Amino acid sequence: MDITDIKAFLDSKVIQYNTPGFIPNDPISIPHLFKKKQDIEIMGLWAAVLAWGQRVTIINKCHELINLMDGAPYDFITNHQETDLKKLLKFKHRTFNDVDTLYFISFFKYHYSNHKSLEEAFLPTPFVMGSDSEGSSKSNINANVSAAEPIEKYLNHFRSYFFSLPDYPHRTKKHISSPSQKSTCKRLNMFLRWMVRKDGCGVDFGIWNHIKPSELICPCDLHVDRVARKLNLITRKQTDWQTAVELTQQLREFDAVDPVKYDFALFALGIEEKF
Repeated sequence: MDITDIKAFLDSKVIQYNTPGFIPNDPISIPHLFKKKQDIEIMGLWAAVLAWGQRVTIINKCHELINLMDGAPYDFITNHQETDLKKLLKFKHRTFNDVDTLYFISFFKYHYSNHKSLEEAFLPTPFVMGSDSEGSSKSNINANVSAAEPIEKYLNHFRSYFFSLPDYPHRTKKHISSPSQKSTCKRLNMFLRWMVRKDGCGVDFGIWNHIKPSELICPCDLHVDRVARKLNLITRKQTDWQTAVELTQQLREFDAVDPVKYDFALFALGIEEKF
């Protein structure tokens, strides 16, 4: 296929999969259980962070976590007593354990005591769109491309802020990635897609306003990576942050305003159609 055919093919798959029918079997079904913005944010982030392994297991573990918080995450986090935390000591998903769970609760409680939305956790203060004092001095072309991505700054800031509490456990750091670690940041990019994209199709929430859909980076997991390489949308040999940037730049050629809508197509082609 030439590039025009690829765009038409992916556009058709976006239309096919970016529908409410996509929700029940995907981790995005977890934040869709809620109406309150803070509940959506909390369980959206948690579902994204726990999103490795089989989707049915991820969804079941998220339901377990919600039940441990009495079905109301935001209320539990902001109003719990120390004795209420004991039941959370049994929560575990793969390498995510009770230590990580309790720190997430501590972070959420701290953040929401000072802010109304989790979006503010991603925004450096003062918030200046697109500024990057380091990027302009870098000579490497790829470094400049990466530094020019606002999301890189947001994700690096979020990780730094997330672990700014004095008692953070070092083991929990493996669950929050960042471009500074050269990670693709698949889970956080997926979470940002959920919160930021506004298209009226009923899947993504579009409840955040400072981060633009055009700034998003495509979540690059094994399925997306494989399909994108098969379609020659990725040339970089390794899979890291710069790979996700390269893929997104190609997707912006298809739709500069909403490039990450193609995540629906690439992911579904990989996991549903075994493309």
